Amino acid sequence: MPGRELDSDGDRTATLQLVIALGRSVQAIERGVRPHLAAYGLGMTEFAVLEVLYHKGALPLGEIRDRILVTGASTTYVVKKLEERRLMRRRTCADDQRIVFGELTPKGRALMDEVFPAHVDRLRHVMAGVSASDKRVAAQLLRRLSQHARRATGERVTEDD
Repeated sequence: MPGRELDSDGDRTATLQLVIALGRSVQAIERGVRPHLAAYGLGMTEFAVLEVLYHKGALPLGEIRDRILVTGASTTYVVKKLEERRLMRRRTCADDQRIVFGELTPKGRALMDEVFPAHVDRLRHVMAGVSASDKRVAAQLLRRLSQHARRATGERVTEDD
């Protein structure tokens, strides 16, 4: 049926346009915040690790990896770098020695107390062209997209997704 083919082509086009728009948006936002983080000696992944610990508290390293969307090897490398700077530390779980937690040190918390509010201000500046209402709608749509994509690929979906 011609109508179905048009719907399929329309969905194909919309899907590709969305993927391109998402990628460009993420790149533009990162370009907007990267210099601010670099001024504190942080890369995007290092900041992501510190940020998740800042807001969630001590977490198993595997959960940190899952939350910031990097590979296990990358997480280990970043954690090691942050440990060397005394911004975070590893702690073995008292109940299960196989589980290793990452947690902020006082120095890491002090850094995030300074960096995070300015980071939010920078994000707000970069995204000032979009209303708060539109940001909420976009966040809801993107959360739904993320949840569906994760289910479609067999990944675990959590309440944070």
